[in-house]
Amino acid sequence: MGIELAGYFLIALIGLIILVKLFSWPLKVLVKLIINGVLGAVLLFLVNLVGGTFGVTIGINAVTALIAGFFGVPGVIFLIVFKMFL
Repeated sequence: MGIELAGYFLIALIGLIILVKLFSWPLKVLVKLIINGVLGAVLLFLVNLVGGTFGVTIGINAVTALIAGFFGVPGVIFLIVFKMFL
């Protein structure tokens, strides 16, 4: 039981450190990351919706979601080009 409690404490401590780091970033950077994430997710959905008729679909998994979410529109374009050359 003591080891489990130590593990939970470590996870909570790491989460707190990440939360403090997030809030120490300038608000402008956080807003940009949120906008990139939303645009990337919407564009990824639209590519799969419309691209299905053209035979271009991108599987949505952790890697593609992170690329689309972090890089936004350029990330989705990269995924489309990558998919076309595979």
